[in-house]
Amino acid sequence: MQWDKVHNRLSPIAGPEHFKSYSWRAPLVSHWRRGTCEEYECAGYLNGFVTTVDVGTDLGRRQYHYLTHDKTRSPSIQRVSATLYKFVYAPGNRCMSYADHRVPIGKPPLLLVLGGDWRGNPRNIPVMVHRTAEDWVEDFALHQDKVAEIVRRG
Repeated sequence: MQWDKVHNRLSPIAGPEHFKSYSWRAPLVSHWRRGTCEEYECAGYLNGFVTTVDVGTDLGRRQYHYLTHDKTRSPSIQRVSATLYKFVYAPGNRCMSYADHRVPIGKPPLLLVLGGDWRGNPRNIPVMVHRTAEDWVEDFALHQDKVAEIVRRG
């Protein structure tokens, strides 16, 4: 193995055409849905959070206007200085990044066997999708046995 400075990882001496990669995937599109702060158990919802706004800037004035007119959350407002305000949100308030919350829908992951490795699939071997974890594990074990046999032979 040698250090690959481009990808910041060890790079095998053999080319990617000599490799087989095994992975489990759960794509956002098919295996996740948007979730509430409560479902996601986000820290802001569970512990509360603080947002500080500087009304001395144009952005700060827009943020202040938004936060004081937001009917979905209930903060307590503290004036820190002539232009700084702290909006303190108690636990149970929806956080500011709620749109990014994703929760799994319970669908089993895709169990894949790919030709090549992280460098690519130069032989264009089609992706194999196993139906069960047992099949995927058996495929992996059989491949490991083949590799061990090659190593034994030298």
